[in-house]
Amino acid sequence: ELVLKVRIQNPNLRENDFIEIELDRQELTYKELLRVSCHELGVNPEHVQKIRKLPNTILRKDKDVARLQDFQELELVLTVSDKNLLFRVSTLPERSGYNKKASELTY
Repeated sequence: ELVLKVRIQNPNLRENDFIEIELDRQELTYKELLRVSCHELGVNPEHVQKIRKLPNTILRKDKDVARLQDFQELELVLTVSDKNLLFRVSTLPERSGYNKKASELTY
């Protein structure tokens, strides 16, 4: 397996951490990279404008993906219309774990 670090490109987020994804070395294609990255980050592949290998290289084809090495950092650059979706997705886990009664407990 090839292990890559991937995140959504968004300079407005305070915490924009990478996640690690694994790709089968036998299936190192642009399409597979896009599919796995989007699945892990909860993004629709149709909303990805491009994949950037940091700091400044755009991945365009299968040969670009085949040259990737373990733990390289990638960003998914989303279309402009999808930036609001990013904020909705990122706040869901915070809200779902919030328990008002638990926050009022005193010890």
